[in-house]
Amino acid sequence: MKPTKNLVKNCTNQQILCTNIYNKMGRIAILASGSGSNAENIIKYFRENNSETEFPIILSNKKDAYVHERAAKLGIPSYTINKVGFESGDALEILKEHQIDFIVLAGFLLKVPENILKSYPNRIINIHPALLPKYGGKGMYGLHVHEAVVAAKEKESGITVHYVNEHYDEGEVIFQAKCDVLPSDSPEDVANKVHDLEYKHFPKVISDILNTNIK
Repeated sequence: MKPTKNLVKNCTNQQILCTNIYNKMGRIAILASGSGSNAENIIKYFRENNSETEFPIILSNKKDAYVHERAAKLGIPSYTINKVGFESGDALEILKEHQIDFIVLAGFLLKVPENILKSYPNRIINIHPALLPKYGGKGMYGLHVHEAVVAAKEKESGITVHYVNEHYDEGEVIFQAKCDVLPSDSPEDVANKVHDLEYKHFPKVISDILNTNIK
């Protein structure tokens, strides 16, 4: 595929050479909008556990997202595709070119367009930094979520891994983990606790989905 004004490719010369061990879900694309710390943590988990699952590409909607730097260090090609590119089918074309079987959203802020949802039914998951259905929906991401949790004087928060559908944060829940929220906690304190849960659980949940062939 030739780059368009909606698409920028960021590549290294290295490639991941793996064998598909999970039948139809062995090639995973990660979508991220920011730092990419979860993306890196996921990939390292699979590599360190001698998994043969492949991560052929990382997609982002932001050209300056640090996830591209992480991708380069990991030897994984990354692409920048803006909102128009996702909606027009550029992203789907890349996913198909790389024979992607499963999609993981790791801090990805765009709504997944219908063309991708239809092509990957029950093959897209997201992690949300709260205990859905609380504190989900449009605009609820990052520190906004933790500010809302603290403002509501919640006693606990956590993470939710769920399937992605046409509505923000409304797909079927797969997994949740909780952490305490103390009266003295700031939004940043809650964010740190939630990040710890993400790093601890998200890679394992993905592995469990692949191994048990859920859905």
